[in-house]
Amino acid sequence: MIKILTVGGGGREHAAVEALHRSGAEIYAAMSTNNPGISRRAVKVLKVSEMDVASIVEFAQESGVEYAFIGPEAPLGEGIVDSLTEVGVKCASPSKDAARIETSKSFMRELLDSHNIDGNLGHATFHDLKDALAYIEDAPYELVVKPVGLTGGKGVKVQGEHLLNLEDTAAYVREIFEQDIGGAGVIFEERAIGEEFTLMVFCDGSTIAPMPLVQDHKRAFEGDVGPNTGGMGSYSAEDHLLPFVEKGERDAALRILKDIVDAMASEGCPYVGVMYGQFMLTRDGPRIIEINARFGDPEAMNVLPILKTGFADICKAMADGSLTEEVDFKNVATVCKYVVPEGYGVKSVSGKPIYVDERGVIDSSAVSYYANVFMHEGVLVTGSSRSVGVVGMGGSISAAEANCEKALSFVRGEAIRVRHDIGKPEIVQKRVEHMRQVRG
Repeated sequence: MIKILTVGGGGREHAAVEALHRSGAEIYAAMSTNNPGISRRAVKVLKVSEMDVASIVEFAQESGVEYAFIGPEAPLGEGIVDSLTEVGVKCASPSKDAARIETSKSFMRELLDSHNIDGNLGHATFHDLKDALAYIEDAPYELVVKPVGLTGGKGVKVQGEHLLNLEDTAAYVREIFEQDIGGAGVIFEERAIGEEFTLMVFCDGSTIAPMPLVQDHKRAFEGDVGPNTGGMGSYSAEDHLLPFVEKGERDAALRILKDIVDAMASEGCPYVGVMYGQFMLTRDGPRIIEINARFGDPEAMNVLPILKTGFADICKAMADGSLTEEVDFKNVATVCKYVVPEGYGVKSVSGKPIYVDERGVIDSSAVSYYANVFMHEGVLVTGSSRSVGVVGMGGSISAAEANCEKALSFVRGEAIRVRHDIGKPEIVQKRVEHMRQVRG
């Protein structure tokens, strides 16, 4: 049994903690909110800001942990892994330098350029508002506009979707600079046309081991409309591909991630931990939308429940540099749908009671993960972000979706909603047809 520190209290971290618990780890959890799912699996809990590195390091030393797994991106950017490593705690997560693959979008794009890695998109970065506004007047292609730094997955706006004319684009660029969103800087990227998919890998600095492909759904409402969110749900297939992704296309994406890992090692910042690749599958193959330095949320909820290899063993192997390319997953499809507060994506209605009948969920061939919820006077209540992730499993996407819907009947509350279309045959087939058109 290994003693492992986990940092973070969201749905992604609850999924990781459950996987660690199943593999026999002794868990010590540091989180800003008292996630009830994490708390019941932990030997000891420190309620603290994930950015309070000094207190978390002290907690790790007092607890005598051997390893650490960091869930969210913000403490990675703060250098929590570097501080834990200094006191002898081995980390299955990236250092501050390695986490730049997510914390600095310009670093990621420039790394791809300098090492001639496939899948890059046209891009330009500006730290001056006047220069940025001048660029959009005569940009060489339709643009995706992003703050340079971290925005929790919610800072991306696309010309032709969210930005309908030049005035919209200029207004958003001004907003990024004036409100200092993600650090005072903007990156413009070439808009890629196709279907998005996620490929995550485990990594020990040189070796990578792939996870099943997942497709996330960012838009708030059914039919892929409304504002972008942190992710309303996601699905994976029993063959670990996706209905619109061919094996050769998945292999091309995997080669890109391996090339990135090799490039980072050659730059003196070897990458250890989970790496998340979000790709756009285009007529010319996969193109990189973003690289993240941790599990996706909700994508972690699709892959971790079907993981056969012990997650504690994987974390140990990543931290020790002894990972093998083969990590085993069940040949099972998954569909995750997030229960969120009304108004999520614009202005959430929070502080309302929410009830989860966990036995009913499990009996529905599903699992549930607590995210942004709190105990208030003995009652579980919603926060302003996503509340509970419900993951159905089955022999096909349709079977997993049906089990997810069955399980959702055991989650009740005031002022909550779900994107019920995720994983349904109609929306999956829509992706297949779209890729058929894209491929020509």
